[in-house]
Amino acid sequence: MQILINDLAQIYQPFPNPVLTIGNFDGIHLGHQSLFQKVRERARATSGTATVMTFQPHPAAVLRPAKAPRQIIADENKPELIFGCGVEVLLLLPFSWEFAQIPARDFVQKILVEKIGMKEIVIGYDYTFGRKREGNIELLKELGAAGGFAVHIHPPVMVKGQPVSSTRIRELILSGAMEEARALLGRPFSLSGRVIPGQNIGRKVLGFPTANLEPREKLLPQRGVYIVRVETESGAYYGVTNVGFNPTFSGKHISVETYLFDFDQTLYDQLITVCFLKRLRGEKTFAGPEALRAQIQKDVELARECLSQIK
Repeated sequence: MQILINDLAQIYQPFPNPVLTIGNFDGIHLGHQSLFQKVRERARATSGTATVMTFQPHPAAVLRPAKAPRQIIADENKPELIFGCGVEVLLLLPFSWEFAQIPARDFVQKILVEKIGMKEIVIGYDYTFGRKREGNIELLKELGAAGGFAVHIHPPVMVKGQPVSSTRIRELILSGAMEEARALLGRPFSLSGRVIPGQNIGRKVLGFPTANLEPREKLLPQRGVYIVRVETESGAYYGVTNVGFNPTFSGKHISVETYLFDFDQTLYDQLITVCFLKRLRGEKTFAGPEALRAQIQKDVELARECLSQIK
């Protein structure tokens, strides 16, 4: 069973014994996946429904737009990743200023208990909720004791002595540390979107035809050249991606352009996903097309050599 709810008005009766977790879940990283696993375990033990509640847009985009983080994954990709973790019901709810003003007690009693039918809740060790973040673990335990639902506090997932967090992953991506980001995400960081027309510099000038991606995500990695795996409608291919301004040709806008190995099809207007495996080098300005062409050839050769170690 996979049920996607985009509005609380779509819920006409409580679900069977829901075991719930709530959060922004930006990245669906190892910490989030561990939470979902605990939800699944408790749902199986109680013949219940594994349920996740998250929000769109990110609450910070509404409450603190100037400080809102650039999200690791696009909203469009969230449901597939969450359902892929074994969740049965996903409440992907619109977040607004009005929603943020709901008192914590009302949120728990009127929405979680009465509307959804929550029987158990699994939350992170630092979870807060409700108007002005007035809700916390102590309040949940108090309401649970009075209302008959169980509260499970889930510890952080640690990697190399540090808790896995979206903030830490975001910093790694922005620095180009793709292998470290992958270790915390449990999968490569990726950009997804539609292939749009470019300037045809890759094919006509350099002899390396590229797919110009219009990414859904706002978070782009550090400028440079990366080894990537690209998921297309016809299958997955490896290649190299340049994230940058094309300074050799005085580019004015940042682009994400990918050359796929052993690939001779057109990708225009297709939806593709570019998975970043390893950063090869930073962005450089070359003397002209010949010097850039020679460097791309070196990048391709090095990427092929590295692939056997990082696939």
